[in-house]
Amino acid sequence: MRALTYHGSHDVKVDNVPDPILQEPDDILLKVTATAICGSDLHMYRGKIPAMESGDILGHEFMGEVVDAGPDVKKLQKGDRVVVPFVIACGSCFFCDLEAFSACEKTNPGRGSIMNKKSLRSGAALFGFSHLYGGIPGGQAEYVRVPKANVGPIKIPMTLTDEQVLFLSDILPTGYQAVLNTGVGKGGSLAIFGAGPVGQMAAASARMLGIEKIFMVDHHPFRLEFARKTYNVIPVNFDECDAAEFIIDNTDFRGVDGVVDAVGFEAKGSTVETVLANLKLEGSSGKALRQCIAACRRGGTISVPGLYAGFIHGFLFGDVFEKGISFKTGQTNVQKYMPELLEAIERGDLRPHEIISHRLPLAQAAEGYKMFDKKEDECRKVILTP
Repeated sequence: MRALTYHGSHDVKVDNVPDPILQEPDDILLKVTATAICGSDLHMYRGKIPAMESGDILGHEFMGEVVDAGPDVKKLQKGDRVVVPFVIACGSCFFCDLEAFSACEKTNPGRGSIMNKKSLRSGAALFGFSHLYGGIPGGQAEYVRVPKANVGPIKIPMTLTDEQVLFLSDILPTGYQAVLNTGVGKGGSLAIFGAGPVGQMAAASARMLGIEKIFMVDHHPFRLEFARKTYNVIPVNFDECDAAEFIIDNTDFRGVDGVVDAVGFEAKGSTVETVLANLKLEGSSGKALRQCIAACRRGGTISVPGLYAGFIHGFLFGDVFEKGISFKTGQTNVQKYMPELLEAIERGDLRPHEIISHRLPLAQAAEGYKMFDKKEDECRKVILTP
């Protein structure tokens, strides 16, 4: 089959690779009908994620048709259309019983990325990601093996198109969980740092949940304008002002009730942070987090769906303490939210497909990565079809 494979920093290509096969009794094989390029894919594309190997198949946002199933698969059968969550969970461990599926203790043979790991078990395996998280082949391919198929893949009615539901795999539940984690309710205020796909889905979720005032912080005018028109956010370009200061000035000098950091470790940082990162003396830029801390009101909550790893320069924990700020972070418990978000799409309360700006065949995936990485042609989100 054909699949998009990793070969090094900024080097991905569509290759011929062996077809996947059933390996466990609860596996399914999926014929991929739609897949997408995610901002997390760009971290690997840029060579920022360790334990990537040449030939790894990328992609964790995908859906398709079941073409084969193991004997222990009870919830699906051949011909079913399904969306697959990017988190692979067993459904029966300590954390899965708590619906904390991203913390599943049984699916990841890798070590994870915790530096002070000690004897702690790793969290869940992820599709199309580093071997720290299992090195499981991803879905930017014609076919994919889906482990633990009784836990996660959700059947899609024929009344909905692939584009309407594809983002149930990652960015929609990630944005939704991020907003829920802030605890901001109807009529409240929220700041979203990062107007990429997750930030946009957070804005869509916040609107659905009745949050009244939403600030969106970024420095790409086309992304800010899309969010303004589509979700009625207040756009804040951090190249033109101090974003946190602007937010404070427009919230009675208190700050917002909650903040979503949808940027992560590749935030545009200071010269010092760039040098430290290049010297491997820190793993992440703290610029976005410092702004989030500053913009959040006393007693508020900062939710971090953006990916972080390693040391962070200038993390102002004293400010966190003095303001009484809470943090909620981590990978998304996708399986928990997929059913209710599917219902919201069916009702028309969510229209995640509006974010799509480019549609390409899988054969042009490398061009899609380059365009998305460079923000060319006002690229917001790329869909690939095998």
